[in-house]
Amino acid sequence: MTAEGAAAKQRADFWFDPACPFAWVTSRWIEQVEKVRDIETTWHVMSLSVLNEGRELDHDYQRRMDDNWGPVRVIIAASELHGREHIKPLYDAMGTLIHQEGVTDRAEVVRRALEHVGLPAELASAADSDDFDPQLRASHKEGIDKVGQDVGTPIVAFNGTAFFGPVITRVPVGEEAGRMWDASVVLAANPHFFEIKRTRTERPKAV
Repeated sequence: MTAEGAAAKQRADFWFDPACPFAWVTSRWIEQVEKVRDIETTWHVMSLSVLNEGRELDHDYQRRMDDNWGPVRVIIAASELHGREHIKPLYDAMGTLIHQEGVTDRAEVVRRALEHVGLPAELASAADSDDFDPQLRASHKEGIDKVGQDVGTPIVAFNGTAFFGPVITRVPVGEEAGRMWDASVVLAANPHFFEIKRTRTERPKAV
């Protein structure tokens, strides 16, 4: 903004794994914030599969982590080969399939998401390749380095200060979304603020 005294554009950096339902709900909140506040959002990939490497996991969760490599690898490959502008549309397409349509087959998620955003179908081969894993790990590390290891998804940086969360189960809209953004910015601006947390008693509701 150029007008004297006008508020500067605020910035969000959002790290997500498309498989995470909590990240999905928080990302929909950010979209609502963009409608009522002057913010610019940059979208980044992180990976629950990378996060859980080397941990003792039960069989079912380990299987999910194995399956979850595919979508994040494909998003990173699309970004590297066709431009960062494809990160958010691919996330939106994959998230809609996973969290709203209930598609569990990750190969189908990848195939349909690529088709939806108009990217080459051949990108699906990246799901089973480690060719772009260095870039995936670098993107993941960038987010984790801002908050430490004891976190999950999403990671959100408010004007440069990052936290795990906010973890929400419903999407606030309109001015309610804006007020929650305002509160998050105020907390992030305090260098001595670290965490607010309570036990979750409900699952996120996809929208």
